[in-house]
Amino acid sequence: MTPHLPTGRRRDLTVLAVEAALLAAAVAVGAVLNHHDAGLHAEAAPLYATWRPHVGWGSVPAVLVAAGVVARGPDLARRLPWPRLLAAGWLATVAWTWSLALVDGWRAGLTERLTVQAEYLHEVPRVRDVPAMLAGFTERILDFRPDSWSTHTAGHPPGALLVFVGLDRIGLGGGTAAALTCVLIGATVSVSVPVTLRALGDEPAARAVLPFLVLLPGAVWVGASADGIFAAVVAAGLALLARPGRWAPGLGGLLLGVALHLSYGLALAGLLALTVLVLRAADRVRALLTAGLGVAVVTTVFVRYGFWWLDGYHLVVRRYYQGWAADRPYGYWVWANLAALLLSAGPVAGPALARALRPALAGARARIAARTGGRTQVAVGAGPRRTATAGPAARPLGMAGPAVWLPVVAALTVAAADASGLSKAEVERIWLPFAVWLPVAVVRLPAGDRRWWLSGQAATALAVNHLLWTVS
Repeated sequence: MTPHLPTGRRRDLTVLAVEAALLAAAVAVGAVLNHHDAGLHAEAAPLYATWRPHVGWGSVPAVLVAAGVVARGPDLARRLPWPRLLAAGWLATVAWTWSLALVDGWRAGLTERLTVQAEYLHEVPRVRDVPAMLAGFTERILDFRPDSWSTHTAGHPPGALLVFVGLDRIGLGGGTAAALTCVLIGATVSVSVPVTLRALGDEPAARAVLPFLVLLPGAVWVGASADGIFAAVVAAGLALLARPGRWAPGLGGLLLGVALHLSYGLALAGLLALTVLVLRAADRVRALLTAGLGVAVVTTVFVRYGFWWLDGYHLVVRRYYQGWAADRPYGYWVWANLAALLLSAGPVAGPALARALRPALAGARARIAARTGGRTQVAVGAGPRRTATAGPAARPLGMAGPAVWLPVVAALTVAAADASGLSKAEVERIWLPFAVWLPVAVVRLPAGDRRWWLSGQAATALAVNHLLWTVS
């Protein structure tokens, strides 16, 4: 066994211990604050859920799917032909997400999840004229008015509501169709993320991460919430940005423009988009221009029909503090949010991200040295220390590749969202579009350890779904 592996494993276990301590602290402090009525509005803080141990029809299938992916997933991911691997990954993700949802039962886990008063389907019957709805959308964002939008509709741009209005218009109305749409579309993340990595020249990372995307604990909230769709749209847009060709970046820009009008927080996905563009092998400037054109086209359509994103955003900030956000203490949620994120991204996120940070910092130093015409020693690879000279020919962002920079940038976007104070609680689903990029760094973990980490991912999701009654 090479000398560096025990040290690396010790670091991984240290990070895991820090994760466990953070989670324990968030649960304990949350329980104390709830006991003193501190206004957390989350009974099972740091998650927006209630404590209710239970089993359901999906319990056995979920365990079987998890066992199958843990046992066979890494091997199949290494050797299956690429198209078959993507198809198998998507089907396995659907099975996992669907099984987790059915732990709560067909009605409570799927059909009724999107029909409560705070959700989008509550508003669908009230939308009789789409252009009129768009023209008057911002006037109904603020609360305490006779025609105010319900919580989720008011808290998002009109694109989110239009998804479910569109389903209704084509004959797929109601909670069951909406929930199944969230599951089927949300599961495409396990296709889009690997496609992005492969297009950026890192097929080993694409294959390594796929089983972790299948068993992502965040699937608890993908089935069923609109945030699963949001994550899928962003991931598909980034996959198209990474693809070579004249039209792919433009189509990616269109999808990212749609994402911008699904959730205000997805403006932060622009950081991931810029990272993908920089990591492209060629045509970066043209890809940036065509992608920007795609975003502009979508924005222009919404403006043409009366909705301007910035107007909506400023009103949503006011609406945010008309509700529970005014009570929820920033001093708790600013760190407890990170514990909730760990339950969504899974315990592998911390150790994998920690391993990615070292080459990211080394790559940044190499980039600085390249710009100044200097020479620096940069550690590369996961094996014994080697050196490389950073100069004008160094790849964009230094020696590090997409399996380093995408999870690091995703973590930075989460940090920005957390510091803003506009994400106090419920981030286990709200941050799904960023959480799905954190496991990308698993390729930096020793191959022999990945099955254990995969087991931890599955155990996390099963524990959350069977001990808690989650709320979308």
